[in-house]
Amino acid sequence: MSDSDSARAVPAPALEYDVIIVGAGLVGAAMACALAFTEGQVGAAPLRIAVLDAGAEPARFSGCEFDPRVVALTRASEQLLDSVGAWTQICAERACAYTDMEVWDAAGTGHIHFDCREVQQRNLGHIVESSVVTRALLERLGQNPAVSLLRPARVLELQRDDEQGLSQLQLDDDRRLVAPLVLAADGANSKLRQLAGIPTREWDYGQRAIVTTVRTSESHGYTAWQRFLDSGPLAFLPLQVALDDGLCSHYSSIVWSVTPELAGELMQLSDARFQQRLGAAFEQRLGEVTAVARRFDFPLRQRHATEYIGPGLALLGDAAHTIHPLAGQGANLGLLDVAALRDEILRAQSRQLPLSEPSILKRYQRNRRGHNLGMMALMEAFKRLFGADQLPVRWARNEGMRTLNSLPLLKNAVVKQAMGL
Repeated sequence: MSDSDSARAVPAPALEYDVIIVGAGLVGAAMACALAFTEGQVGAAPLRIAVLDAGAEPARFSGCEFDPRVVALTRASEQLLDSVGAWTQICAERACAYTDMEVWDAAGTGHIHFDCREVQQRNLGHIVESSVVTRALLERLGQNPAVSLLRPARVLELQRDDEQGLSQLQLDDDRRLVAPLVLAADGANSKLRQLAGIPTREWDYGQRAIVTTVRTSESHGYTAWQRFLDSGPLAFLPLQVALDDGLCSHYSSIVWSVTPELAGELMQLSDARFQQRLGAAFEQRLGEVTAVARRFDFPLRQRHATEYIGPGLALLGDAAHTIHPLAGQGANLGLLDVAALRDEILRAQSRQLPLSEPSILKRYQRNRRGHNLGMMALMEAFKRLFGADQLPVRWARNEGMRTLNSLPLLKNAVVKQAMGL
C-alpha cells in the first residue's frame, strides 16, 4: 500500500458539538432556536449545535397554494416562537388568527361555541402552514454562527461512551459527530429512537386522515369548525391569503378522519364529486365547496415511547408521542417538550453541570411524560365517546355539549387551558 493510500485510509476526526439535534422539522428547528437564542445564558459560552436533516428544505407555497400540513398554534406555542425571534416573520409570511370555534355532533343537537372575546383575548390561536413555521425557524438559525445545519444527513449508527460522557453518530457520508447530548426530533418513525433501543406502545385508530385545502363560496369567518360524524371528526381550519383586492377568507385546510374503506372511496373520487361529498358532510356550513387542492391521506396511530430518555439522549415531539389530530395538539405538545428541555439545559448551564448529567434528562421526562399521557388519554376518550353509536351514549354526549355551552365559567376555563393561558 502506498503512502497516499495509507493517508486516505485514516478516518477524518469526529466533529465535536455540545448538542446534536437529529431532525430539522418544526420541533427540531424550534429546539435548536430555543438553545441558540433564548435569553438567560449570561456568562455561559454559546452552545455548539449541529442540526441534522435527512430531507430537503421546506417547500415554499404562495398565492392561493397552501401547504396541506397545517398546525393550530396555541398561545403557549406562539410565546415560545416569539421568544426565539421567529414569530414576527411567521405572521409576516402567512398566518391566520381564528377568533371562534364551532363544534357540533352530527348525531344529535349537541353544540359548543367558543369565542375569544369571552376570555378577553384577541384570538384563540393561529392556523399556520407547517412549512412557514419551519422555514422561519431555520432562517433564524442561519443567523447564529454557533449552529451548523447539515443537510442531507442520515444517521446510520449511534454509540455511547459513558466514561467520556459522549455520544457518537455515524452518518451515511462517513462523517462522525460527537456530543454529550443528542436530541431525537426525527418524527414518528424515529431512526434515533430505534438505534437507542427504546420501544413504543402503539395501536391503530382504525382510521385514515384525508388532508387538503379547499375554497368555499362563503367566508370561514375566522372560525375553526369541527363536526363529529359517525365515521370520525371533520375539521375546517381557516386560512387567509392576500390578494389584489384584499385578504381572502374563503380558504380552509381540512382534516377528515374516516374509516380506511371510506378513505379509499373518497380518494378515488373526482374533484367535483369529492367537493359534493365534503360539502354534504359539513352540512354546507360555508356554502358550496368550489375548489379542492391535491388530496393526501395517511393512517392514524397512537404511539408513545416507553422512555423519553436514554444515556445522553432525549426524544421530543413525534419521536416521543403521536396522538389523534382531532384537537390539533400534536405540534403544541412537541413545542411544550422544547420549552421544558430548554429550561433544564439552561438550568444545567447556570449550575455549570455537564450536559451529559443524567438529572437534566430525568427532570425533563418527569415534566413532560405525565402531561403527554394525560392528553393522549383525553383524545382517546373523545374519540371513543364520539365514535359510539349507542343511543344512551349519543344522548349523554349531546347533553354534555349543551350543558358545557350553557356554563360560561366552565367553558372559558376549558378555552384558557387549551390556549395555554
